[in-house]
Amino acid sequence: MRNNVKLDPHGEELMQRYRDLLPTLEGLAREADGLLRQALREQGIYVTAIECRVKTEQSLAGKLELKGAKYKTIDDITDLVGMRVITFYTDEVDKVAAIAKRIFDIDWKESVDKRKLHQLDAFGYNSLHFICRLKTGGPRFELQMRTALQHVWSTIEHDIGYKGAVKIPNEYKRQFSRLAGMLELIDDEFSRLRTVLTDYRRQIQSLVKSGQLSEVPLSADTFRSYLDLKPFERLNRRIAAVNQAEVYPVSMMPFLPVLESFGLDTIGDVQQFIEENSEDAYQLALSQLAVTDLDILSSSAALQYLCLVYVLKHNGGREGLKSLYDTINGESDSNAILADMMLEQAETLPFMKGKTHEESM
Repeated sequence: MRNNVKLDPHGEELMQRYRDLLPTLEGLAREADGLLRQALREQGIYVTAIECRVKTEQSLAGKLELKGAKYKTIDDITDLVGMRVITFYTDEVDKVAAIAKRIFDIDWKESVDKRKLHQLDAFGYNSLHFICRLKTGGPRFELQMRTALQHVWSTIEHDIGYKGAVKIPNEYKRQFSRLAGMLELIDDEFSRLRTVLTDYRRQIQSLVKSGQLSEVPLSADTFRSYLDLKPFERLNRRIAAVNQAEVYPVSMMPFLPVLESFGLDTIGDVQQFIEENSEDAYQLALSQLAVTDLDILSSSAALQYLCLVYVLKHNGGREGLKSLYDTINGESDSNAILADMMLEQAETLPFMKGKTHEESM
């Protein structure tokens, strides 16, 4: 127990009851924490932190010393077990709350939504507080839900003693209020921006699926959605048929910077790039694979040959080919050898007619 803490007989009685309950409280903490984590995981809700603790004897002693008369029985102390969920966005607080309502019994008389109190200097205390009980019964426990910014602000306030015994001059209180207001605005704006961007991504995905590709700017998100349409599958099948090869899936996202370097600005540009170069890409693959017994290809083969053809058609030469290999394979001296081999194999193909060896170097 904390040094110099003096409890009256009622406080001592409550403290002894706490000690008797401690194994139960520790089991409650483990079970409540596990239930909430599992439910959040099943719903696909990612939070920045979940904290769960059983109040220490020292902490309880201090509480009982100050206001032990307030509690008739140990059951009246609702925060012997405390949980805190910290989310990234304000709207996720409500999502966590909805899950808590489903998996726990909520004591609505004791619960409070401090976000609705609208106190000017209370940003860090704008948590949603539920007093809960497991569906199977047992002691009550406290569940706090707040955003990361609210949690950081609350920690800062506590650290610098804003709520301490020393009276803070009005000029500093005003600064706290201004900062709290700014953080609250930032909190709301992050949630609003996420909603706007989510709607934008859905709109873009809809445009991709509907075939309105020229209206879709090329980006990581849109290229990923475009890949869902399997735009390289037909060419991959043709290339794989040369040796009856098996095609195994790999990510094609490393090719995005290559496509951007070609000046392709929209998904429509990528589609046109495929249509204009597919036959030449097939011929290049045929010239290379026909003399081998390679029976397994990556799903990026079609896109790689398309890019090789594009570089060759646009007089990228040895340096252009090496740069392409450096981007998709990682920088290596061996990429220069690959570039030389590719130049040699491509020289006899129809799309290389009119290009001299010097132009390609």
